[in-house]
Amino acid sequence: MSDAFQDDHRPSGPAVRSPGPRWARHGLAITGTGHYYPRRLVRNDSAELSRQGSAASAAVLGRVAVRSRHVSDEQESVPFMASAAVTGALRHAGLRPADVDLLILSNWTTPPYMPEYAPQVADRIGAGACLAFDVSAACAGFVHGVQLAAGHFVAMPEIRTAVVVAAEQFSRRARPGSKGELVCGDAAGAVVLERSGRTGTGLLDSVLASDGSRSELVTVRMPEAWITSKPDLPEHAASGLLRACEELLDRNGLTPEDIDWWVPHPGTDLVHERLRASLGVPHERFAFNFHDRANTASASIPTVLSEFVEAGLFRPGHLVLAPAIGSGWYHGALLFRL
Repeated sequence: MSDAFQDDHRPSGPAVRSPGPRWARHGLAITGTGHYYPRRLVRNDSAELSRQGSAASAAVLGRVAVRSRHVSDEQESVPFMASAAVTGALRHAGLRPADVDLLILSNWTTPPYMPEYAPQVADRIGAGACLAFDVSAACAGFVHGVQLAAGHFVAMPEIRTAVVVAAEQFSRRARPGSKGELVCGDAAGAVVLERSGRTGTGLLDSVLASDGSRSELVTVRMPEAWITSKPDLPEHAASGLLRACEELLDRNGLTPEDIDWWVPHPGTDLVHERLRASLGVPHERFAFNFHDRANTASASIPTVLSEFVEAGLFRPGHLVLAPAIGSGWYHGALLFRL
């Protein structure tokens, strides 16, 4: 792997080898996936793609190659989109809403003061008796949600089935008329986790870390609440993604060649290409829907999983590594076998 993206924030002192895989012996299978895209599909024409932006936006976005993006309307709220994705995931898993013991929802783009979204989603789908709550870690929120769900499985033996859903309205955080508007889309994606009794499959390992010294790389300030990024964001994003990947590979005795599919939270084309080059992974083993769906924040990984499973490209037995970064600052990844 390339060392082009050295991380200036790595802890000093002697190296400490990571412990073994975190979840492999617990048999937490991913049994269902689902997604929802808003009805309105906006196509970026050539004139829009050549839209002039600031020097900062040019440094962050690089070449904009997003062909289309989905934009939610007033009826397609976060609970609405999340409910549709969860319903699809449960149907795929062959489960009923009453089977759900835990529901975790990731959202940062349109967070409520109260009430939280997750209990509303549980009520909408008919799973009102389950434990439901919201989480955030910006675009790493899906990683956060899955890791939290796994922790609940281990700590609470009575939990048999969990749903993790990410629902985002990223289009509302982009300043209208800006170049960033062209890469921000809305979506929801969900996965079902169940106790399978089979070790060494399903969710194998995860990592999530934060670094407050980088909290100003990406900000959303009131009252406008438009997202703004520092010009050096791609360097930090690529190094964070790479670091998460390297940690899971090292801890599990794997090389990049052992991974069947890489499913990164893409952010931008620039970040995606830097990560791929650093890992030395062929383009065809990177699974993403960025060019047709845009950046859908924490929903990007679960929507790819759902679409590629539905299309028959992801099959049982495939080993998947899904890294993500999030403003705040977070970097993390999931390792699982379908």
